[in-house]
Amino acid sequence: MSTTIAPGVYLDNAATTRLDPRISALVTTLFLEEYGNAGSRTHLYGANAQSQLGRARERIAKALASEPDDVLFTSGATESDNLAILGVAPAAAAAGRRHIVSTMIEHKAVLEPLLRLESQGFEVTRVRPDARGHVAAAEVMSAVRPDTALVSVMHANNETGALQPIGAIADGLADDATLFHVDAAQTFGRLNAELRHPRIDLISLSAHKVFGPKGVGALIHRRRGGRRPALTPLMVGGGQERGLRPGTHPVPLIAGFGLAAELAEAEAVDREAKCADLRRRALTALAPLEPVIHGDPERGVLPNILSFAVPGIDSEAVMVALKGFVAISNGSACTSARYEPSHVLTAMELPTAVRDGTIRLSWAHDTPEPDWAELVRRLDGLRL
Repeated sequence: MSTTIAPGVYLDNAATTRLDPRISALVTTLFLEEYGNAGSRTHLYGANAQSQLGRARERIAKALASEPDDVLFTSGATESDNLAILGVAPAAAAAGRRHIVSTMIEHKAVLEPLLRLESQGFEVTRVRPDARGHVAAAEVMSAVRPDTALVSVMHANNETGALQPIGAIADGLADDATLFHVDAAQTFGRLNAELRHPRIDLISLSAHKVFGPKGVGALIHRRRGGRRPALTPLMVGGGQERGLRPGTHPVPLIAGFGLAAELAEAEAVDREAKCADLRRRALTALAPLEPVIHGDPERGVLPNILSFAVPGIDSEAVMVALKGFVAISNGSACTSARYEPSHVLTAMELPTAVRDGTIRLSWAHDTPEPDWAELVRRLDGLRL
């Protein structure tokens, strides 16, 4: 890193993760040596590129108990969310199904497409979370109507780490014609078991959250009853990805994503244990500050995210006090730069002091242990 300021221990892995060196080696080789276009079928460079695409599809599909042709490559989870939500709208409207159920704590990549559909005559029901950041499956299901085209619920919230009841929702939808979409940007490679539920029709994935390269993701587009959900592409031209996502495949990035998926699946138990151990030590160290912890362990929280507020401390002051010591966030990487209240914490109806004082620590299995005593000392020094 070319900087004269020590960056500190990186505790912002919910925003992005370090590229795994094993994946970096593969990506570099494909950029510099085996750089063929997968659409070129007349030579070995193109054939090798096509082979890399196929292998990546197999690796990702295997992790989710899906078929390789269920995997549509995109530029990331944001594009996947857009394709899933905006893509189902034309067929849904034609069938007279103009209602969508989601939550108030979704990523902006879900919330903003929903706003667009509302401007086009769709009705959206947004379920509110409880004060710890969890939505209730019963409330989601009670919002579903005969004209509901889609239910879209994230697997884990990117700001609080709170897990959402996607398994219970999938069970509740049963044989209903309503489509079910899950944004799994924070959980793919960590909590794959629930994502294998066959009632989940569409799943958004991102490589850079799981130690893969930035700029690539996927939408899992499953068959149910022998048919896939009808999707209208957001772009046209070229015909790649079954005509649903045209453009030259970024083969090095896709191959890197495939390897990231395989490594995450193989190492999931060890990674989770290390993250959970670090969370326990963090909670023990922070206990004297009497923090307000978001996410209820009884209902499930990611082991690599800790979102909390310390009474009397403002998050902006924390950012300044900890700069160069640890790299943290006071919310989503997509919204924290705007200096506006978090829509997630606002939806949780928290006291203003708690909402404005919340910070997020997020780590990886290989994150070096920060000096917790020094972190607590600095936070304690900020009390009003």
